[in-house]
Parts: sequence; structure tokens; C-alpha cells
Amino acid sequence: MTEETTTLTGPPVRDWPALDLAGTEFDPVLADLMREGPLTRIRLPHGEGWAWLATRHEDVRAITNDPRFSRTAGMDRQVTRLAPHFAPRPGSPAWADQPEHNRLRQAVAGAFTASAMKRLRPRAQEILDPLVAGVVRDGPPADLVERILEPFPIALISEVMGVPAADREQVHAWTARIVSTEGGAEAAAEAKKGLFGWIAATVRARADSEGDDVYALIGAAVRRGELTEEEAVGLAAPLQIGGEAVTHNCGQTLYLLLTRPELMERLRHQPESRANALDELLRYIPHRTAVGLARIALEDVEMCGLRIRAGDPVYVSYLAANRDPAVFPDPDRIDLDRDPNPHLSFGYGPHYCTGAMLARLQIELMVVTLLDRLPGLRLAVPADQVPWRRRTMIRGPRSLLVTWD
Repeated sequence: MTEETTTLTGPPVRDWPALDLAGTEFDPVLADLMREGPLTRIRLPHGEGWAWLATRHEDVRAITNDPRFSRTAGMDRQVTRLAPHFAPRPGSPAWADQPEHNRLRQAVAGAFTASAMKRLRPRAQEILDPLVAGVVRDGPPADLVERILEPFPIALISEVMGVPAADREQVHAWTARIVSTEGGAEAAAEAKKGLFGWIAATVRARADSEGDDVYALIGAAVRRGELTEEEAVGLAAPLQIGGEAVTHNCGQTLYLLLTRPELMERLRHQPESRANALDELLRYIPHRTAVGLARIALEDVEMCGLRIRAGDPVYVSYLAANRDPAVFPDPDRIDLDRDPNPHLSFGYGPHYCTGAMLARLQIELMVVTLLDRLPGLRLAVPADQVPWRRRTMIRGPRSLLVTWD
């Protein structure tokens, strides 16, 4: 990391490169930043200038729930960032502050409630079962990413959203390109153009539908004048892209189980502990590279003995918050009995992930079904030969070759 001389009062600015990390290794740059203090300053590979970074659980929760820190104010700023292409969608809940944020999410809120997930669960299992049966039929070895972890979330999110079967392959290609940094700004921009155009056309086509899928709900909201078409695209796109995160987060979860047999045995033989165990694994996995979206301070804010000035960009690290020893004793150890476990893997405050319950449902179903139906499940290659995604915003294995008894 490098230092930069600055006339502003505060810690030195540290470069945070986008490291290609294998396995579930915690980002060593982030670990250094956590040791330097609860509030540091960073410079990421793209964008301009520097930004504050909050790493303590308490401060992350405070910033994400404080109206003095605005997502909307960052839409027209080239804030230092990880993503090569920056073109925020006007009307997207990801960039909206309250009360606008709640207004935008209201159109789809009913599709992601606990009761909706309870109704969805049998259908999700129906989609998953033939995929697992195909793996069993063909016998070992099998690549779980190719056979289960990609097709199941894609199929389920496509059904929830209302993506026609004929369009699913193309939509997946767009979303996969958007979460990758490999092709640079041009590739990401082209993928966004394709996806956003497709969403706009789909919303128009579903405006008179009586269905309960997400595109039908959004189309009806546009027809009633509750959303503009631009807002509809901004609302739908992050939900559509969310399937990519499920694939890679579940890949990391399974990798942990496959490389730590004691964890695998615990989940296999103690079904009553699975929910708590999966919560702990969600806390532990480094689900993304660096940080997500910045907020802008709307006024001077005193925090951690430092002054964040009006106009300063601020990032929070949920990964760091999940390793805060003040909240999680011995945070670098996986403790399947950890209680309480207030992890922030799905965010916090108004921007808590809309699809959090859907993501948890999918990860739970995939892990539990594979453990129950593939006895003796284990890696078919040495752990250090598992290939990992490179140049990506969401970490995970590219393939997960396994065998079983």
C-alpha cells in the first residue's frame, strides 16, 4: 500500500488494488486497514480521489442507517471505485435515499416476503431435484458449479422474475458480464445496455398481465403511474443480477464444507443445527471483492475522533464488520454454535438486500439437498487445484469438481 500527502486532516490514503484471491482467504489489504483504525481512507482501481472506509460493526450500522450519508448524492460523482464502468440508473433503489427508496421497492416487496418464500419453497425444490438427480444418474465426478450452482439460481430467479425460458440464457450472459471486471468498462457497458433494454421491453410487454411474477408486478405499477419506465428498469436490474451472487456465495459455502470435514459432518448429522450453521458460514465467507457502493456525507459528521466533511465519499465494509472482534469473539474461527450472530452479509438499514430471504432459501436448499443425496461428498481434486474466479466483484469458485460414494 502507498501513502499520499494530503492537506486534509486524517489518516493517509491507502491504495486498495483488486486482488485475485483464491479460496476463502480474507483480503489482506482489508485486514491491514482494519488494524490501522475503525475509519481509514482508501483509493480503489477506478474513479477519482479517495474515500473514507468504515470497518467496525457499530460504525457500519450507523452509517448505513444515517440520512446524513446519501447514496443519491453519489450518482453524479466519479468516486474511487472497484467497478470499471460507472453508469448508475436513475430511479434505482440502490441509489435512492428515503423516503424515495421505500416508494420504489414497494412495487416488488410482496414477492420477497417470508410468506412468499414459504410458498416458493416447494417449487424451488421441484426445480432443484431433477438437477441433483441428473448428477446422481451420471455419477462422479461432477462439477457442482456447472451442474447445480449456476442452473438452479438462474432457473429460480428467472421464474420469480418472470423471464421467458427462451430468454434465460441471454439474460444470464448479460448478468454474468456485469458482475465481472474482466472485460473492462466497454464489456460491462455493453452488457448493461443489453440487459436494461431487454428489461424495458419486458416491463412494457407485461403491463397488462395479471401474473404475480416480478416483471408483472413492475409492469402493473408502471401502468398505474406508480413507477416510470426508467424506475422500473432500475428496480428490476439488481434483482435480476442477484442470481449471480447466490451461485458464488453458495460455491464458497460448499468449498468450506468440502475442505473442513468436521463442518460437513456437523451439518450432515445434526439437521436441527443447519440454520444456525449456515448463518455462521454466511458471516465467514468473503462474498465480494473490496466494497460496494459509496455514500456521500451531506454535512460534516464527527466519527471515531475524525471529521468526515460534507461532500466526502464514504464506504462501509460488511466483510470487515462481520469480523469485528467486539461483536464476534474469535472472528476468524468458524463457530457453528455462535449465538447471537448479527452478521451483515445482506447489508443493513434501508438498503438491506431485497432478495435476502430468497438468497438464503436457495443456499440452504442447495447445501442440504447435496449433503442428503450425495453420501461421502468430497472434492475430486486437491483443494489448491480448485479454480477461482478472477477479476470479479463477487468471489467464488469457477468450478467445484466433486466425487461421492
